[in-house]
Amino acid sequence: MIKYGLDRVTELRFESFRPVIERRDDQWIDIALRFELAPGSEEPTDLIDFTALVICTLDGTIVQMVPQDEECDCEYQFTAGEKEQIASYINQSAIQSAIRNLSSPQ
Repeated sequence: MIKYGLDRVTELRFESFRPVIERRDDQWIDIALRFELAPGSEEPTDLIDFTALVICTLDGTIVQMVPQDEECDCEYQFTAGEKEQIASYINQSAIQSAIRNLSSPQ
């Protein structure tokens, strides 16, 4: 995690994810991610309800990954390694299948 305005960087390791996948409109799929951190990884102590919002196109392409606190953008950003872990999860066949199912014409 990288906090805006600070030069200290920590690297979180995610152990598991719990997604909530919703179609926002005719262009975007929102994936709210709750997660368990691997032993030794500690989320920033100044966050109350740390989650991530992953925004995808209807074909499952990741457009943005946003760390959130209490379902609002926060002053942190993900590191490249954290983004890779999230992208690897989102690109799994089960998640991509769920996205495709939501992307089908209603």
